[in-house]
Amino acid sequence: MMQQKLNLYNTLTRKKEEFQPLHPPFVGMYLCGPTVYGEPHLGHARSAVTFDVLYRYLKFIGYKVRYVRNITDVGHLVNDADEGEDKIQKLAKLENLEPMEVAQNYTNIYHRDISRLNNLPPDIEPRASGHIIEQIEMIQEILENGFAYEVNGSVYFDVEKYNKAYKYGKLSGRVIEDLIGNTRTLDGQDEKRASVDFALWKKASPTHIMRWASPWSDGFPGWHLECSAMSRKYLGKTFDIHGGGLDLMFPHHECEIAQSQASHNHTDAARYWIHNNMITVGGQKMGKSLGNFINLSELFNGNHDMLEQAYTPMTIRFFILQAHYRSTLDFSNDALQAARKGYSKLMNGLRILAKMDGQAGTGEPDQKLNEELKKLVEDCFKGLNDDLNTAKTIASLFNLLKKINSLYLGQLTIASITTEVYTLLTETYRTLVLDVLGLQQESTADVEEMLHLVLGFYKEAKDTKAYDKVDEIRAELKKQGIVIKDLKTGIDWAYEE
Repeated sequence: MMQQKLNLYNTLTRKKEEFQPLHPPFVGMYLCGPTVYGEPHLGHARSAVTFDVLYRYLKFIGYKVRYVRNITDVGHLVNDADEGEDKIQKLAKLENLEPMEVAQNYTNIYHRDISRLNNLPPDIEPRASGHIIEQIEMIQEILENGFAYEVNGSVYFDVEKYNKAYKYGKLSGRVIEDLIGNTRTLDGQDEKRASVDFALWKKASPTHIMRWASPWSDGFPGWHLECSAMSRKYLGKTFDIHGGGLDLMFPHHECEIAQSQASHNHTDAARYWIHNNMITVGGQKMGKSLGNFINLSELFNGNHDMLEQAYTPMTIRFFILQAHYRSTLDFSNDALQAARKGYSKLMNGLRILAKMDGQAGTGEPDQKLNEELKKLVEDCFKGLNDDLNTAKTIASLFNLLKKINSLYLGQLTIASITTEVYTLLTETYRTLVLDVLGLQQESTADVEEMLHLVLGFYKEAKDTKAYDKVDEIRAELKKQGIVIKDLKTGIDWAYEE
């Protein structure tokens, strides 16, 4: 395979940059994972699939990647605010469960559904509740450096003071000076000095279940803090890539940068901040608050008002990949039907290639055709290298597939392709489809239905006394570990014991 140069759009600089890791060939990548208080939905899937492809491609082009994706199981309050109830604790009270029962249950469901999409597991998956010590240490550093203050057992980040030394809003582009100016006085309604300040540690109310001891109070860490502390622990003060959905850019990721700069790190945490865009429905953002979201399990079983049928995990994965990760992706049944057809085309290409293996290089080489195929192979990498544009790469794979089909149908002569070019073609197609895009063959046949059909042929052969056909059907099924049973009540099958 040829040497590849990857360019990525960096939200921090607002431009595409050639990816150059801090310590090649090692790459550190952190992705904001789910808050585990509900089933994963299509939005979770888009983020997971996007960064799974980036992880796969970085490894393909020769990097040794440490991929960290967290689990948020404490500190994420309702409405992403500093007041109110913890999302997990709220559900635990409703269902009369321990909060960690809720967290574990939805973590298990997240793993189940995300793995069905053929996402590789991260190398490290830290939980917020397992890193309270690291979060307390970081708060102490921020207090020492004068960018936080303690009130009644809670600790808040002083955004106005930080903004004078650094630039709060550098990631999101928010003009924070205007926001601070409009919220200087809170008329005693809040213990924070300004509403833009955010919690690093919250004192737990008497009814708050999830609490830990700290120098300030029995309480719990703020939502933004966990990612700063855990990314530093596993990737260092500065690492290569921080990813997440566009909805996390502000305030979550903005606060992460502020915490990192205000602590003893004094860095932006990651050098490349990468954000995938949102899923929309009819142009409107998909979300729980709007009631138009759809869980992965509902997509897989078809049990949702917005669905006409069930869709396989690979259809969903292809649907996500057919758009560039930074563009919005509009959900519809028509789009999913188109994705199913596109996925099937790529899978048929794999099947055809398997049938043609060994036929190339046996005739006079066609130089023009060989050069054309090499150019098509090269084009397949241009999309991925241009800010992980999977849509462009899929289009290039379809162009290559047209040639593969022409070779298979005899419209082009496979013998005129050199062994070297055919190997390049097949390795590129298989590697990009299976190993980089992460698509895989799915069994679409219903085994029970197929066996019912075969048993029908078996009965017909038996009734017409075509015993050679009876023996043939029995023998072929036996090879698959299936035995036919002739019963008084009819014909049945069983697994061979």
